[in-house]
Formats: sequence, structure tokens, C-alpha cells
Amino acid sequence: MVEILDETARFPAPETLSGALERLLAGAELADRGVTIVLIDDAAMQERNRSDRGIDAPTDVLSYPTAEPDDVGMPSVAHLGDVFIDLDQAARQAPDHGHDLVQEVLVLAAHGVTHLLGFDHPDEASWAPFLEAQRRVLQGRER
Repeated sequence: MVEILDETARFPAPETLSGALERLLAGAELADRGVTIVLIDDAAMQERNRSDRGIDAPTDVLSYPTAEPDDVGMPSVAHLGDVFIDLDQAARQAPDHGHDLVQEVLVLAAHGVTHLLGFDHPDEASWAPFLEAQRRVLQGRER
């Protein structure tokens, strides 16, 4: 289950977002797991980034797993975690990526969920699962 919390009350397509992420989770055989997407503005993201990462600036997406994906021997939890997306930042960077706002939010959500699944991107080779997730959520959304 995907829950969308739009704290800005400005995102035009919450059903598109939840549907794309539900398909992404189902494709990863995680349809029984939950994710919460929280849409916030620059000020809220800057505060979260400052308090949680020590960076006094907004960022586009932050992921907060409910449990560490590599906890050996621990039971899996139904809720994978929360993904915070800065709608202001998404709107600014969308044109640079050739996206509209909805497409950019889909990409950021896929990126955040991929982090919840335990992936990171310390080098070029490790981007593959992120790019695949982004491609999958954009299927049918290209202009």
C-alpha cells in the first residue's frame, strides 16, 4: 500500500503517484509492503535536512527506512519506510531533466523507494537499480 501525504496541497496527481509506486512494488514482489510518500516544501525540507543530515539547505528527496534492509535474522516489517519529496525543488529541476512536475516526482519517489530497499549509489555502477526503478515508474508517462 502506498500512502501519499501532500503537506503542500499542491500536487496535481496523487493517484498517478500511488499507482506507479504500487506497480513498482508489485514488480519487485513487495506488493504486501507499504510506503509513505510525504510531499513538502523547501522550508520543511531544509529543516529536515538540517536536523537529520547537518546540511542547511533543501534537497529533492530523503528516505527513511522503517528497518535496515540488511538486518539478518530480523522479521520483515510491513512498512518499508517514508520518502520525503520537496515539491519546490522538484518543480525547479524538472525542466532540466525534460520532465513535467508529475514525472519529476515519480522519478524522485522511485529513487527514494530504491533507497528504502537497501540500495545506495556511491559509484556509477551502483546507479543501475535506481535507473531501472525510474524507468519503470515513467512507463506510460512520457510526453
